[in-house]
Amino acid sequence: MTTIHEVAAAAGVSISTVSYALSGKRPVSEKTRRRIEDAALALGYQPDAGARMLAGRRTNIFALTEPLRADTHAPTHMAFVLATAVAARRRGYDILLLTDEQTSEGMNRVAASNLVDAILVLDVAPDDERVDIARAVRTPTIFIGLPDDQRDLTCVDLDFEAAGHLAVDRLADAGYERIQLLGQTEVSYRKSNFPRRLLRGVQERSASRGVDLTWTATGALATDTGAVRASAESALDDGIRAFIVHAVNDVHEVLLATLKERGLQVGTDVAIVSAAASFDTALLPIPVDTIPLVPQDSCELAVEIAVQRLEDPRLPPRIHLIPPTYRSVGSVPPPRE
Repeated sequence: MTTIHEVAAAAGVSISTVSYALSGKRPVSEKTRRRIEDAALALGYQPDAGARMLAGRRTNIFALTEPLRADTHAPTHMAFVLATAVAARRRGYDILLLTDEQTSEGMNRVAASNLVDAILVLDVAPDDERVDIARAVRTPTIFIGLPDDQRDLTCVDLDFEAAGHLAVDRLADAGYERIQLLGQTEVSYRKSNFPRRLLRGVQERSASRGVDLTWTATGALATDTGAVRASAESALDDGIRAFIVHAVNDVHEVLLATLKERGLQVGTDVAIVSAAASFDTALLPIPVDTIPLVPQDSCELAVEIAVQRLEDPRLPPRIHLIPPTYRSVGSVPPPRE
């Protein structure tokens, strides 16, 4: 790696002058500063983050605030963390991961220290405390998710309401008049916004299509398979033969096992749509039609917007909703003529 000594030698100045020029700690003549910067560029020298901050330049670091709680479903959350890190690295940025359960602490800390160029927000709550911080700090902040109060915010997410509409339409078009939604865990509906949004979309479309909808949260935690089985068996006993599943892969597997035990065949006796699945549904024991939630889609877009905001701080805040797509593998019969 190129050292500050080599830059000083190439520019014909002292090491302290190089430090002053690149950090902005003391005034240096314009001619000398340009000579030093040209030497640093030619040699590929990168001053440390602290020097770049003092000089008012970019640190090439994005903060990613992702609270890790006891109820966090780690595989899903880590898929978004990884997708964000890959997207940022592709554009020359590193990720500083903030995992404080008290989400405001880490976000306030990095904003006050000017350690990062932008802040990306994951696991967005309905009344997220990070909203007020985003409005107060100068650091560009992008939410990967939607809080209830979206005023003056830039947010990116799957259009969960539209995903709910699409799931109901596919089942209703196939002739099903009664649908059971197996939803997220009980705590998810309190602490996250996306389950509510998909539920709202399913409820709205069911009402407009004249579909009889019942729904249940799948237990207190994602590992509560007993609650899933009880909900599935209750729906089947009541004659329901169409399911929308908005939950982790374990919930899908319990539903499929319950259907198998009853001798019901997916795609003929029973229809299933997996709504907003962030895992690979091809790994399920039986193929299931899917409306995928692709972490790369929202995270790539969020990082791209962050870079754009750095290039042009005048860009207005905006809500970016990604339209859902439907992947059919035969778990829902074709539409009735």
